[in-house]
Amino acid sequence: MFPFRSTLVALATGLVATGLITSPASPASAADRAKHHQDAVVIAHRGASGYRPEHTLAGYRLAVQQCADYIEPDVVTTKDGVLVDRHEPEIGGTTDVADHPEFAGRKTTKLLDGKPVTGWFTEDFTLAELRTLRAVERLPDLRPQNTAYNGRYQVPTLNEVLKFAAKARTCSGKRVGVIPEIKHSTYFRQQGFDLEPKVVRLLHRYGFDSRRDPAVIQSFEVGNLQRLSRMTRVRLVQLIDCSGGPYDRTAAGRPISYAELVTPRGLRAISRYADQVGLCKDVMIPRRADGTLGAPTPVIRDAHRAGLTVVGWTFRRENNFLPTEFRSSSDPAGIGNLVGEIRTFLRAGMDQFFTDNPDLGVAAARSRR
Repeated sequence: MFPFRSTLVALATGLVATGLITSPASPASAADRAKHHQDAVVIAHRGASGYRPEHTLAGYRLAVQQCADYIEPDVVTTKDGVLVDRHEPEIGGTTDVADHPEFAGRKTTKLLDGKPVTGWFTEDFTLAELRTLRAVERLPDLRPQNTAYNGRYQVPTLNEVLKFAAKARTCSGKRVGVIPEIKHSTYFRQQGFDLEPKVVRLLHRYGFDSRRDPAVIQSFEVGNLQRLSRMTRVRLVQLIDCSGGPYDRTAAGRPISYAELVTPRGLRAISRYADQVGLCKDVMIPRRADGTLGAPTPVIRDAHRAGLTVVGWTFRRENNFLPTEFRSSSDPAGIGNLVGEIRTFLRAGMDQFFTDNPDLGVAAARSRR
């Protein structure tokens, strides 16, 4: 274990074991870039995915133009062991694979974290085969304007995303940060793929190898983060979903809920192996029965007391995702007041946040001053 990590990871493990988380604005002008915010860290969720199909180099480029501090690739693997950037191993909703008759026979049903999922899976394709596919908009009903970009972009490798980030600069002239999420670690390990060492090696290759570097590795599982804490000095974030619990603990017969992980005791345990906690919005500020925001829970305060940075997810501008008071109409695809929603969470103490709309996230961070 590296010196900056507590040697008390075993305490955390023991706790877990006993069952105790329109069109885009124009690219920023030089003047706008010079006034880049110095407030909350803005993370481009899967790129500028409110404006381009998610997890594409074009989406990451736009996110940097819109002054995001970090970009987020999700990490899965191909059959030949190449790390690629997709939200899930199942790619039926994010690529045009269904339009390729040569791959019709690859459609199958698998148990993904214990639940049956039908579709096409990255681990059944070589990288060369995956390169013949093109990205498509995952939410066409809510973002019909993004479908104009369907078919334009390849699925990038993690290496390509990191290579782009290593050369890019934020609007304030700093290195663009990366926050890869290792997807379904237990699922892939059950199939013989070990993603964590490969992610670490690639990050280190591009100069992301210390706590000082703008890089964070994230996961919804616990065990792989504890393992990563012994493999790298890069910061780690424990993701907390709105419900359920880490699948690795369920698979090991030691289930724990995310609700238990965000108790004061659970957060102290997280701090033994991670630096940040990535909270579903509803965990921070739940919604009332009418869809409006209620009162903040103690979780942000408790996380700060445990020494954890608080990261919120995911902020999107469409009415479908917004609390009632920030919606513009009853149209789910209508554009509401995302800046207002983000400000509310920043006032509650959130430090960083993921957004599909980096330009609006930056506006919210600036307006908090």
